[in-house]
Amino acid sequence: MCQLMGMNCNVPTDICFSFEGFRRRGGETDHHADGWGIGFFEGRGCRLFIDWQASTASPIAELVRSYPIKSTNVISHIRKATVGKVSLANTHPFLRELWGQYWLFAHNGDLKTLPALSAERFLPVGDTDSEHAFCWLLEQLSARFPAKPDAATLQTALSELAAELSRHGTLNFLLSNGEWLAAHCATNLHYIVRKAPFGQAHLIDQDISVDFDALTTPNDRVALIATQPLTDNEAWTKMQTGELVVFVDGQPTR
Repeated sequence: MCQLMGMNCNVPTDICFSFEGFRRRGGETDHHADGWGIGFFEGRGCRLFIDWQASTASPIAELVRSYPIKSTNVISHIRKATVGKVSLANTHPFLRELWGQYWLFAHNGDLKTLPALSAERFLPVGDTDSEHAFCWLLEQLSARFPAKPDAATLQTALSELAAELSRHGTLNFLLSNGEWLAAHCATNLHYIVRKAPFGQAHLIDQDISVDFDALTTPNDRVALIATQPLTDNEAWTKMQTGELVVFVDGQPTR
């Protein structure tokens, strides 16, 4: 299956260190070589990079690795194609607008069946089960709430919709509207919250370490979410099957 990575922080932060390890899983340390993408929220905008090439061979990935784009919400995906051909249209993350905000979505899993869409506002461009699922989620939210609801109501709705969609197959996903980042686990998702006192981190997929104490302030807080842990000297938390965690300002809420 695919690989997911997300970041949610209380201050704009770059993801260069984590991305350096993560992108190695796109054809070097793992076999996910059917495209990749990453999206960065910046204010009300979203900077999106996608490529059908493997992340280890993509010039765009090299740009992202060396360009310290700072963001409070980031979603990245490395694809192992199971449904839909290898193409730009089928490359995650997928981007849509709802309630005057951009929404970003990436999925890891295989949906055996798909719920029907009304064929009105939210339609897939490609032919993946993942983009179809994203359109369905937004369609259901739009039908329930003509205007954006409060955070607690929205989180409850997302939990209910994720549980319903999970009946169709394996549903690991990351979702963000730039204010928070939601992670839903079916099989494998892990997270870590980095906060003071910061220490050193060492990548699993590349022999690189960084001392976060030298790069942060005592008030910084960063949550990193990934299909599998990205470092081998930090304590990652494994999410439970069916669990939805919403990260706000670098910390998990439920």
